[in-house]
Amino acid sequence: MKVLVTGYAGQLGYDVVKELQKRNIECIGTTRKDFSLTDTKKMKSFVENYRPDAVIHCAAYTAVDKAEDEPELCRAVNTDATRELAKICKEINVKMIYISTDYVFPGDGDNFYEPEDKKEPQNIYGQTKLDGEKAVQEILDKYFIVRISWVFGANGRNFIKTMLNLAKTHDKLTVVNDQIGSPTYTIDLAKLLCDMVQTDKYSVYHATNEGICSWYEFACEIFRQANVDIQVDSVPSSAFPTKAKRPHNSRLSKNSLDKAGFNRLPSWQDALSRFLQSI
Repeated sequence: MKVLVTGYAGQLGYDVVKELQKRNIECIGTTRKDFSLTDTKKMKSFVENYRPDAVIHCAAYTAVDKAEDEPELCRAVNTDATRELAKICKEINVKMIYISTDYVFPGDGDNFYEPEDKKEPQNIYGQTKLDGEKAVQEILDKYFIVRISWVFGANGRNFIKTMLNLAKTHDKLTVVNDQIGSPTYTIDLAKLLCDMVQTDKYSVYHATNEGICSWYEFACEIFRQANVDIQVDSVPSSAFPTKAKRPHNSRLSKNSLDKAGFNRLPSWQDALSRFLQSI
């Protein structure tokens, strides 16, 4: 089996390639140096020359607030490029995994969202990722859509690194307490994606580490496990106005994984512990 992974320079793409290599599955991780997602001709030529059996599409425009100022670029990367990549996969008859987000949902209430629940993105980023999902579903039969949230990995910036860095220069931090979700460790997610790509259990899935927390609770656990003595105060989201509206509810149901026979990811506290050891 040969797998092409986009977004190799990012947190998830990097760990997916590492996991494929660990399993002795032939793969290539692509970055902007190989082709720009908005350069369809170059992307098509690269993918067709490599002739993969599957594409794991991790690359995306993820600057959520910036997207409100440059919606065209966000749409070009998350929607248009995804549509073109899906067309290429269709032409050469290969399966595709598209990484999506909890931001496709309205983000209210306190229920766990099922994959088929009502979609109502509250910002440009979420809308472009949802439109990317729709493009994949319209064009392909052989696809997996995997929605994730609160991603952290060694190869890039994330909430954990931000908190630890801020703790070096502050003796008190304030973190929002009214956004609830689940962190997702890229090493754990990479294992699931590599299991998934070797099957034909095509569907829409939710994949985050087990358990839920607020950003405030996440921060407190980071400092507890890292043995950092710092005061953390909880505040509502209104204390930190952002350009893009953030979901208050990012709870994602993993029932779809259970039904397909895939293993759920370990608890987020366990994932955090392993991540802190790794850095």
